[in-house]
Amino acid sequence: MDTWHDCETWSPDRIRDHQLELLRAQLTRLHATSRHYRRRWDDLGWHPGDLRDLDDLAALPCTDKADYQRSIDEHPPYGDFLAVPREEVARLHFSSGTTGAPTPVAWTRQDLDRWADLYARAAYSQGVRRGDVYQCLFSFAWFVGGLGGTLGYTRLGATVIPGGSGDTERQIETIFRYGTTAVGGTPSFLLHLADRARGLGTPLANSTVRQVMVGGEPGGQVPATRALIEREWGARCYDGYGCLEFQPTAWECAAQAGGHLAEDFTYAEVVDPVTRAPVPDGEPGVLVLTHLDKQACPLVRWWTGDVVVRDRSRCDCGRTHARLVGGVRGRADDMLVVRGVNVFPSAVENVVRGTVGDLVEFRVVLDPALADPATGYPTALRVQVEGAENDDLRGRLAAALRAELAVRAVIDIVAPGELPRTTHKARRVVRAEEPEVHRVP
Repeated sequence: MDTWHDCETWSPDRIRDHQLELLRAQLTRLHATSRHYRRRWDDLGWHPGDLRDLDDLAALPCTDKADYQRSIDEHPPYGDFLAVPREEVARLHFSSGTTGAPTPVAWTRQDLDRWADLYARAAYSQGVRRGDVYQCLFSFAWFVGGLGGTLGYTRLGATVIPGGSGDTERQIETIFRYGTTAVGGTPSFLLHLADRARGLGTPLANSTVRQVMVGGEPGGQVPATRALIEREWGARCYDGYGCLEFQPTAWECAAQAGGHLAEDFTYAEVVDPVTRAPVPDGEPGVLVLTHLDKQACPLVRWWTGDVVVRDRSRCDCGRTHARLVGGVRGRADDMLVVRGVNVFPSAVENVVRGTVGDLVEFRVVLDPALADPATGYPTALRVQVEGAENDDLRGRLAAALRAELAVRAVIDIVAPGELPRTTHKARRVVRAEEPEVHRVP
């Protein structure tokens, strides 16, 4: 790959024409091959020929995880979304399975080739080239991100080290020994590595790493966390976005101005979380995605649950695909309403890191004692943060949360090391009855 793909600089009209052409073909194919969508559309009295314009897709209901899980339960083990013969399935990846049985998502060989191409484009846009050494620090145990990164950077021509998200000290030693220039992983694991490297007397800012691509959880688009990663690694930090069902969906270029949607791969809508009507660009809404050319199990109007803000203006890099400015602002189902104020965990993270200013662990606790008895909504946030017990820290953080988010906060200081660490996805919101933390006397 020596240049961008032509599609990355298409005019908006050409992008829409391309999307409409692929979408018509995709929906026609799904009506013929996917038992799920054929039944669903026939019940609605809707036919793919009814699609005259991209906006007509909004006539169809969204598909969500409950629909997908129900399909698996009723038609085990693959469900009835599959749109190719079973023998054409080349790869299965699974959800994390934290609730219920893990659900599979299938890829054909063509899908895998597309997947690798998208990851390669992401890496290229961030400055990675043939000859770079990429160390993949995403998990390989069931998690989809590790193999995606490995495929894409291999496609680009980099030397790839599939490290995974364990063996912390070996990862650090490998970075220095083999001159790793690019890494990918979750913000949590990358900050954990940085903390450990400092403890070993080998700060990662002294390594040859120049590009850090993060994904799997908020962080890359949280200003304070991005700044922290860049400081600790001495490298530029780029955010990538995708989910199990859509891999990958968007990535930042060198301009770091929001993830470019892969609009040749997916058709994106941004809708109101309650009414599900389209919201104007520049306003937050839930991202809804439709595969344009996936073969194995394409999804139509997939409800991601992720709150984003879309910007269609041309990026300084020259690419024309729309961007998700600020990345994923939060999950629609994770949003906390505190006395009428909408608060996402990522916003709390930005304030905590900007105030405490170190490799600090924290979490938000849903405490019934701080809930309105009539509505059940919290009247204040309870935030647990590691640090030395003192009223100054407690007061500064409470004041910062009130100033930045307009909410009252109760701050609990816990001893350093008391909050759980993770090498995968950090869990920032828990219920008060859940164990794991002991208050400092």
